[in-house]
Amino acid sequence: MRAELESYAPGDPEQQRLRVELLRRVDDGAVHREARPDHLTVSAVVLDASRAHVLLVLHAKTGLWLQPGGHLEDRDATLSAGALREAVEETGVPDLQLVSTVPIHLERHAAPCGAEHHLDVRYLVLARDGATPIVSEESLDVQWSPVDALPDQPQVDLRALVAAALRA
Repeated sequence: MRAELESYAPGDPEQQRLRVELLRRVDDGAVHREARPDHLTVSAVVLDASRAHVLLVLHAKTGLWLQPGGHLEDRDATLSAGALREAVEETGVPDLQLVSTVPIHLERHAAPCGAEHHLDVRYLVLARDGATPIVSEESLDVQWSPVDALPDQPQVDLRALVAAALRA
């Protein structure tokens, strides 16, 4: 799991600081949801083939539109494998394609699971044309959103995340 974080070479100083912090936490064993005060999570920015739409889930615990993602499981051999698994589980789209094992963005945010923070590692994933999402047990809704008309949510900066995906 360390190798994928090491392969991420952000130009942004804040992203570089987060990368160093996440590498330290991987070495400390914070890849499991039981780790405190924070632990790693993974997520996927799912774009359609035209890269004009992003697939968002209405998260049941937060009530926010977010990219699919969540905690790593023991069966996840890599961070990117966990992100792809979470994307398939939460969107119901079975044939998603991971673009690269290099992350596109990192974030530290409040955790709704009892930990103080999630240290989220984000990956770019593509869906085939016409992919139809299905609402999972973890979500209230799943929908395609135009990348230039994202939900306005002060708590979450989807615009910066989608912009990072489009640059990748």
